[in-house]
Amino acid sequence: MPTFSTSTTTSSASNSTCSDTLQEQVQHLHSILNYHSHRYYVLDDPEIPDSEYDKLFCQLEVIEAEHPELLSLDSPTQRVGGKVLDSFQQITHQMPMLSLSNAFSSDEIKDFAQRIDERLEHEHFDIVAEPKLDGLAISLRYEYGLLIQAATRGDGTTGEDVINNVRTIQSIPLRLTGATYPRILEVRGEIFMPKKGFERLNQSQIAKGEKTFANPRNAAAGSLRQLDSKTAASRPLDMFCYGIGVVEDPHDDDPMQTTHHLILNQLNTWGLPICSEVKKLNQWQDCIEYYDSILLRRPDLPYEIDGVVYKVDSLAQQQKAGFISRAPRWAIAHKFPAEEAMTRLLNIDVQVGRTGALTPVGRLEPVFVGGVTVTNATLHNQSEIDRKGVRIGDMVIVRRAGDVIPEIVKPVLSARPEQTDAYTMPDHCPICHSLAERVNDEAKSRCTGGLFCPAQRKEAIKHFASRKAMDIDGLGDKLVEQMVDAEMIHDISDLFSLSIDSISAMERMGQKSADNLIQSIETCKSTTLPRFIYSLGIREVGEATALALANHYRYFPEIKKAKSEELQEVPDVGPVVAHNIESFFDQEHNNEVINQLLQAGIHWPEIIKKDELELPLLDKIIVLTGSLSVMNRNDAKARLIELGAKVSGSVSKKTQLVIAGDKAGSKLKKAEELGIEIMDEAEMLALFNHYES
Repeated sequence: MPTFSTSTTTSSASNSTCSDTLQEQVQHLHSILNYHSHRYYVLDDPEIPDSEYDKLFCQLEVIEAEHPELLSLDSPTQRVGGKVLDSFQQITHQMPMLSLSNAFSSDEIKDFAQRIDERLEHEHFDIVAEPKLDGLAISLRYEYGLLIQAATRGDGTTGEDVINNVRTIQSIPLRLTGATYPRILEVRGEIFMPKKGFERLNQSQIAKGEKTFANPRNAAAGSLRQLDSKTAASRPLDMFCYGIGVVEDPHDDDPMQTTHHLILNQLNTWGLPICSEVKKLNQWQDCIEYYDSILLRRPDLPYEIDGVVYKVDSLAQQQKAGFISRAPRWAIAHKFPAEEAMTRLLNIDVQVGRTGALTPVGRLEPVFVGGVTVTNATLHNQSEIDRKGVRIGDMVIVRRAGDVIPEIVKPVLSARPEQTDAYTMPDHCPICHSLAERVNDEAKSRCTGGLFCPAQRKEAIKHFASRKAMDIDGLGDKLVEQMVDAEMIHDISDLFSLSIDSISAMERMGQKSADNLIQSIETCKSTTLPRFIYSLGIREVGEATALALANHYRYFPEIKKAKSEELQEVPDVGPVVAHNIESFFDQEHNNEVINQLLQAGIHWPEIIKKDELELPLLDKIIVLTGSLSVMNRNDAKARLIELGAKVSGSVSKKTQLVIAGDKAGSKLKKAEELGIEIMDEAEMLALFNHYES
């Protein structure tokens, strides 16, 4: 332990009892203050009174004020906050910060362990269990032991530089202790706000007449993203480390190269805070015991957690287990069950989704559940309302788990008031007043005003402009959203009234981009009937069905006036799809938009009806799998459909042919097991050439 004396004066080095030079005195004060900060903030075991610590701190402040050349980035005085920033700089993570797959039951953890066992070819593996803190992921970069960078997780690839605010967190060392650390060490962890600190912060906010925070996680995230680091310094933030990222020039005997558990121990010896609840387990059954134990103690922990994380301990075995997409195979988060609360259902409103689905939403008396204040909760559909027996005015149980949308679980019948109202979904869209229907056994009602309804406007335009539909090059999703928000487009027909001047005036759209987009819109007017039918976005009418309709009727007016019974004579059109088509064209709003499209000049060549001899693959069910090198999958699918095939996305007993490209996986294996005919890309191309000749 460093020695110190609080009787030293603060004006000069000559009065110091610690050293003969100012430089040595400053280094000595650094050592003493860091030691006692670690004992206070990390170990929760202070050795000296706060008043004695304050004397030492003031002594260092005075020396640095009189001799600015002795001020360094790792000085304890640099935790108090610096200048106010205009914005945060972006930082690209040298090693991506991955997310974790989730599990919600013991069976899923058993499945996780079995998958690891298979990947490790039945080698024994230890597991490290640790609480899943409800905070904000952070990456700390130390170079030669000095903290030089701190970045939020962001999207996993790019985060925000929050080094000024992180320096204010007392439990994070500005310089690592010891001398055997790597040249570069990236530490990953979670910044959080302890429960007591959260309560004190909200009390302070109330006293100042300012807005309170909904939960400790929001408070931690908001504090870490303060542009004024003095504000961050006033917030009670803490951190636990849970791993490492980039490590350069480690020592030969570095335990960080062997197991996760040893990594955490080593980080702790360098002065970094580690959660005391971390435990090494010998078998997957121990995970369930750990989970049950910490779930029971959850209310008494000084910080919020929303589950447990399990990781394979051996680094070599982690590498062998590998990764999937943006998550490691060797780790999983075991989430806690949903939290519930009781409140009153004040009313039920209807929201219209981007696909026209009508969803009843309960308006609630505000209630704190699952870490947030909830005022709205989904009731899913009319069938769920009827099944649960929920009435307006009821006291209801509300459930929320993590980031899942809150839902109303059931009414509390014993607390039901005398006056309650049953609820029935409207038969018209509350936004555009088009007919709302439930088709056959479908749970949700849907608005039939697809081309007209403002709630569906953006998705209808995006679909219309997509490559498989009208293929308007340059009209991406973000541009569509900008145009709709600016009220430049109210439905798809408005695309053909856009001007170069109106487009070029938009953000990030110059004259050349506007010229190109107008040209692309003009070009798309010459299309095909199948593409046009598909572009209308009729529910469950995909490319194959659009092609079948075009080939069967040949003339668009015939499709518009066809009734459900007639439509079912078309290959690939059943009762539900037929009803969707008839309902779509029954809506006057939709027909108005279609007429405007035709008046704008959209046209297509006449379709010559093909007989069965010209459709050699008529009604043959084909599956494409793997990568194609000569022809892309979409073009191959379109050619198969032109030859009469039905292209499916999954292999079943009804599948008649599987076309397998490179790296074909489970679909190919299933086809082999079922004895289905298999063709490679070369054979497919030969087939196409045969029917073109």
